[in-house]
Amino acid sequence: MTNSSHEEQHAVLTSETAGTDHEESLAQIASDSSCEKPLVIVAHASVGSGHRSAANAIAQALKLQQEELCSKKVDTVTGDIEADNLLREAEIEVIDILDFGRVVFDGNKTASLFTGATRPIYDLTWRYTLTGRILWSGGTIWSRIMYAPFTEYVRMRKPVAIICTHITAANAAVSARMLTGLRFPIIAVPTDYETEGLWPQLSCDIFCVANEFMAETLRPRKIPEERILITGIPTREDFRRELDRDKIRETYELPQDKNIVLALAGAYLPRPYVHFRAALDKTLPYLHLFDPTLHFVFVAGQDKEYARHLQTQCRELGLTNVTIFNYVEDMAALMAASDLVICKSGGLTVTECLCAKAPMILLGKAYGQEKANVNMLTGSGAALHVTTARELLDTLRHYAYNPEMGKAMLINGSYLRKPNAARDIAAVSMELAAHPKDETDPIFRKHFLKFYWGRKPAHVR
Repeated sequence: MTNSSHEEQHAVLTSETAGTDHEESLAQIASDSSCEKPLVIVAHASVGSGHRSAANAIAQALKLQQEELCSKKVDTVTGDIEADNLLREAEIEVIDILDFGRVVFDGNKTASLFTGATRPIYDLTWRYTLTGRILWSGGTIWSRIMYAPFTEYVRMRKPVAIICTHITAANAAVSARMLTGLRFPIIAVPTDYETEGLWPQLSCDIFCVANEFMAETLRPRKIPEERILITGIPTREDFRRELDRDKIRETYELPQDKNIVLALAGAYLPRPYVHFRAALDKTLPYLHLFDPTLHFVFVAGQDKEYARHLQTQCRELGLTNVTIFNYVEDMAALMAASDLVICKSGGLTVTECLCAKAPMILLGKAYGQEKANVNMLTGSGAALHVTTARELLDTLRHYAYNPEMGKAMLINGSYLRKPNAARDIAAVSMELAAHPKDETDPIFRKHFLKFYWGRKPAHVR
């Protein structure tokens, strides 16, 4: 079955009607799937771009390792013969769990509701509620209320593993496994530098986390040590490359004799970027002061209107040390060619900067998972954090006079840098999928919903 046909089936599965419509669609999938290859599902939720980017990075790693095995470029990618053999035959599919909801909603618009005046409420929910002693361990409730179409899709396709980069995907996978009685492993991959309490803590086969700090959060939640693996947050293969900075700057027509300051202002979620862009706009009249030493690069992403706004502003201000790009295909290269990056504190963005060896200024107030990211990076000395345009300008002045501070951030961030994360997650997923599961493992117990009482939190928030 081709990827395009899967997408068509997703559209059918996620129609607003249920019952016979789904049954007919699923019967067709069952017929088409009878001779299919073993399936590995990588599931995300389209809430921002980070979860999707992480899922695509893992899928890319699986496919690259598969190609390397099939072409005999390597003898093994897992060190496990059965896992390598399974990977050779596997079909890799990336899905958006929101497409399978009984009611399909826009994850980006929903995420935008937790901005502005409502962000402290989100912060309270994410950082405190269900993250201390009372924890969630999954259940069939997710399928019964919202994701029954996904459960039926799993029943028909019988995946050998489901890798999840979002809590909704993980909970839907746990629910599907309980209801179908299948024994595939569920691999949880949080994409920030902390884990919230709504992950199905005791129902995942393994948690692939960014660092030891996160592992210390999971241990009081009674997750066995053998189910915690420190891999880093997955990024695309591009971020494993060794790149020629001078050549990249020549390609993008950037000066070789100045420090490049890259501002990532692409607006995938418009509302959270309002304050970020407003702060950048306030700095524009002062950027000419840095002309002797700094050159600024603004990336507006797919927002052409914002790009035109920047171009107009820079032209009216007579700025000669600013370059403006729309969507950039090879962001890994542009990051690697930069000396400093101004960005928001999203998990994937900061991880890409770490892997590209680009020091960061994190701009804007941070809530929820972004607050955890800021605390981790600034606490380790791997980034600076500012909340206003005035602070940003002061920090840029300090950097212009003391560029060595960028090198210090790189050194401090080196222990967080794990560019092989996607490949490591792919390999452990295939190892788990390749071996029979213990039917008596409590991880397979069926329950409608389950909360439990954890030990004293390792990090009081």
